[in-house]
Amino acid sequence: MHASTFHDHDHNHCIEDGLAAVEARCAAARLKLTAQRRRVLEILLTGHKALGAYEILDVLRADGHAAQPPVAYRALDFLVKHGFAHKVERLNAFVACAHPGEDHAPVFLICRTCKSVAETPSDGMRDVLKQTANEMGFALQATAIEAVGECPICSGAAE
Repeated sequence: MHASTFHDHDHNHCIEDGLAAVEARCAAARLKLTAQRRRVLEILLTGHKALGAYEILDVLRADGHAAQPPVAYRALDFLVKHGFAHKVERLNAFVACAHPGEDHAPVFLICRTCKSVAETPSDGMRDVLKQTANEMGFALQATAIEAVGECPICSGAAE
């Protein structure tokens, strides 16, 4: 999710653009975006909040699917593996990727009050972290930074 997560915006564009980007990436890479995987992605795109697997299962069941935990976990594994979603470790939950399929290291801004999650680029921080790791002889393979605070809405700054 982008910085617009914390501001009024047309969220339908987030959903439409996210689905279109993932569908295009899957077609280009010949990945099978099954109906179940697509629905799980759509659920993640529906809000700017991280969702746990069981929350996703609840939505699938409400849709009329006889979904069991492996269904959600397999779909989430696919989405994360191919860069279409991220796991937010602090929340043990998942969010749709704001830059699906791109090689990037996200920074997650997590609102401690409403649990909204915004994904923002980490280019400058990633470079500093990479340099520090190199100086220490550490072979950096992946990064994800999770920052906790309050969004403008919860802190009253959005008024």
